[in-house]
Amino acid sequence: MEKKSNRKLLYGLLLTASIILIVIAVLTLGNKEYVAKVGNEKISEEELNDVLTSQYGASVLDSLISNSIINQEIEKQGIEVSQEEVDKEIEEYKEYYGGEESFLSVLESSGVDYNTFEKDIKTYLATNKILEKRIEVTEEEIKKYFEENKESFNQQEEVKASHILVEDEATANEVLNKLNAGEDFATLASEYSIDESNSESGGDLGYFGKGEMAEAFEEAAFAMEIGDISEPVETEHGFHIIKLADKVAAKEAEYEDAKEEIKQLLTDSKINEEYAVWFEEVSANYEIENKLES
Repeated sequence: MEKKSNRKLLYGLLLTASIILIVIAVLTLGNKEYVAKVGNEKISEEELNDVLTSQYGASVLDSLISNSIINQEIEKQGIEVSQEEVDKEIEEYKEYYGGEESFLSVLESSGVDYNTFEKDIKTYLATNKILEKRIEVTEEEIKKYFEENKESFNQQEEVKASHILVEDEATANEVLNKLNAGEDFATLASEYSIDESNSESGGDLGYFGKGEMAEAFEEAAFAMEIGDISEPVETEHGFHIIKLADKVAAKEAEYEDAKEEIKQLLTDSKINEEYAVWFEEVSANYEIENKLES
């Protein structure tokens, strides 16, 4: 089960963030005679502003109005979010996207800088605190969800392994000989492995279950004992030397083990549903003047 399914609020903010940044950037260009030139034809700043306003103005302004209402409600209710809470949430995003580098790449492709994202996380967490006061998840609901989705909480058999991937069998045997002579697996992974996604972390692949890896690789890994190092294993990617770090046996789900995760899932779902109701209620308390609707 994937944790954190209630990111609708934050995603909504991020979806318009890049457009907002573009619009702001254009509005701060200054009164230039033109912003682009194609041959002898000039494209004026006014033309660009008109197109941006007509295409994106309404949605961007709606987003800014919504953000203003949310932030005023957070202030009214005295909701506080600590830096520790923000950092913890951001760490979960980094983990979700496969590490800090991938996470920052996603932000960059979305046109959102880190400080803006951090600010939106804080708003998101504060809004969740408001909404959590309005919902309740009962023991009965948790038990019902568990019974209806029990199989999805079963612990599948998994192994934790590292590998060194090379292009040919001769190189694989060279690496294996060095390992048998006592050289360090992680050091050799950094030196030899062509799998750039994990070579610098000792070839660590983390935990994986059956059906997630190439068949020959998986067959070898699940047949190994903890601490074993395999003979070269050939797949379509090349030749692998595998080191098994851990094994987790399959286990049928138990309610007490799954209870907290289910509670969080149900909380997330109810928060998503409650947000629209809450926002409509609080919006009615504000006098909103929208010039673009005039």
